[in-house]
Amino acid sequence: MASREDFKSFIPSNKIIPELTIKAVLVGALLAIILGSANAYLGLYAGMTVSAVIPGAVMAFALLKPFKGTILEVNIGMMGAAAGEALAAGVIFTIPAIVLLGTWSEIHYLETTIIALLGGILGVLWMVPLRRALIIKTDLPFPEGVAVAAVLTTTVGGGEVVKSDKGGSGVSGVWLIVGALSAALFKFGQVALKTFSGAIHGVIDIGKFSIGGREESGVFYGGVASSPALLGVGWIIGPKIASFIFVGGLLGWVILAPLIALATGLPSPGTESQITDALVLGAGNFESGKMIWGFHQIWGEYIRYVGVGAMVVGGLYTIFKLRTNLSQGIKEAIAGITGGQVKAKKRTDQDLNFKFVFLLIGVLTIPVFLLYGWVSSQWVISGVMAVFAILFAFVASAIAGYMAGLLGSSNNPISGVTVSVLLITSLILLGFGLSGDVGAYGVAILIAAVICCAAAISGDVLQSLTCGQMIGATPRNQQIAEIVGILAAAPILALVVSALDKAYGIGSTNLPAPQAFLMAGIVKGVLGGGMVWPFVLAGAVLAFVLILIDLPVLPVAIGIYLPFTLVIPIFSGGIIRHITNKLIERKYGSAEEEQISEWELAIKQTDVKPKEKIIRTGLLLTAGLIAGEALMGVIVAFLIIGGIDLAIFEYPPMWPGLLVWMFIAVLLAYIPLRDLFADKE
Repeated sequence: MASREDFKSFIPSNKIIPELTIKAVLVGALLAIILGSANAYLGLYAGMTVSAVIPGAVMAFALLKPFKGTILEVNIGMMGAAAGEALAAGVIFTIPAIVLLGTWSEIHYLETTIIALLGGILGVLWMVPLRRALIIKTDLPFPEGVAVAAVLTTTVGGGEVVKSDKGGSGVSGVWLIVGALSAALFKFGQVALKTFSGAIHGVIDIGKFSIGGREESGVFYGGVASSPALLGVGWIIGPKIASFIFVGGLLGWVILAPLIALATGLPSPGTESQITDALVLGAGNFESGKMIWGFHQIWGEYIRYVGVGAMVVGGLYTIFKLRTNLSQGIKEAIAGITGGQVKAKKRTDQDLNFKFVFLLIGVLTIPVFLLYGWVSSQWVISGVMAVFAILFAFVASAIAGYMAGLLGSSNNPISGVTVSVLLITSLILLGFGLSGDVGAYGVAILIAAVICCAAAISGDVLQSLTCGQMIGATPRNQQIAEIVGILAAAPILALVVSALDKAYGIGSTNLPAPQAFLMAGIVKGVLGGGMVWPFVLAGAVLAFVLILIDLPVLPVAIGIYLPFTLVIPIFSGGIIRHITNKLIERKYGSAEEEQISEWELAIKQTDVKPKEKIIRTGLLLTAGLIAGEALMGVIVAFLIIGGIDLAIFEYPPMWPGLLVWMFIAVLLAYIPLRDLFADKE
């Protein structure tokens, strides 16, 4: 496994420029509140959040530019934004489930704030000893970290914030702008104006089959989400990882789901509003919408649990594979605690004091214990589960961090990690004899909520720390900025979720909270009976088989867990990158010759060779695609909050969006290679 010990950052480690300043911290705290609140609503409304790493960097850049902020100050502002968004995901995926289960009649402000604070701070603290193991000692791509570093080094520069159209590398920064504008306009037309749908998908009948003495129609579901950002993610992570994700999607959606539909028939759709949602997403007609929702029910009730089973085993195996790196991190931490760490570190390798970190982790056990005891009145069980929450937050953070490094924060299936945590938590509580009542349900959610907040934070922390490693930030300052963002966002998030519940009602058509419904179903399934254990075990067995034949588990598990429409654009981006690599090899020789990492290319300013220029152009273009879609997602979230409806069509057409998306895909293939084509002419 590769190491990045000798990586030369954009700002040299021996150079000191303003970084953890009051203005940068205040901007970070403000963005944590704004983006956290927007994502809390978006997650409860649509079941997804938008990663704030890139939007946060762009907004921090805009706010700090009048004050002549440096690139490292912009990075600090971004850390706060990332903290708010990540914490929002941890809160909205779990806390509303307590209301849905009937344990609470409304959102409890104080308990929610305490859970968000404890889980968020715990996630940052566990990332301190894990930072070197997951960022420096591995070759994980960290696509959003690479993208935001390319954005900052191209537009900000090395000193004061300055407007720049070109990086010093001879690679025009205009491609960053082209990518951002293309993706932003596309997203606005799709989500705000609704001039076209965000996906094209449908179900086809492939003939009659005799099953158990009866004839059933064989059906197949397929489609593609027309997302420029996912194209960019696929391009950055490369064809190999993208292919494994695609294999997982094929296994879940093309093999297992049709077999279940063939054997049992498609389930009846839940509500007419769900079918209407399918029409808005591009189902075409009402009957097609019913069939699509039938397939999504099969995925939600069965297939995704295969992915969860594979994630649990794959995540634990990943930690096992990283045991050397993790043990080195723990040894460094112990050396720091005992005072044996005497070797001076360079600025770009300085973390928070290990003694302080582990002392604070230990101290956090007390408020976690008191919170669980206060809510459940089960003090002995609360003591055991408090220790479990602290320790398992380490495991969950490591798994979530690894997946974020593999796929990026926006596409990191953190809900899959949360489901895994809920499964284990519920089984432990079942062993203690808690089952079948709303009180036990609430305890399970509260325990998992702390761990989920920690895991959600870890992914965004690692993307931000990766960007910081590339541009030359001080990890300790970044970690402090992340904690400040959590302290700013947690009280406001609890207020926002409570206000949204009172205004719309969690679980209503105006605030469906799909992820919280999933978590509530998991707890009911385990503590109340009826959990689909065969599918979880099938996923675990699949993971063991992949391990035995030496294939990566987590990309396949992610492919099974994600909706098939999201898998396709990631794979498409990987295909485009494969074509790009092959044409580079044909023109300039093997890719292994004079190999340069994407980390180096993203920040390289001088002496860029022709084939390096092709890849850097692609990196800037894909960074723009990711940034534009993410930033517009946040803007549209605010439009939704403000009640501004700009929709042109009630049921937007499918094909225009797909054609524009395909045109963007062609641009992604052509623009980096245009000089190569010109040479041939």
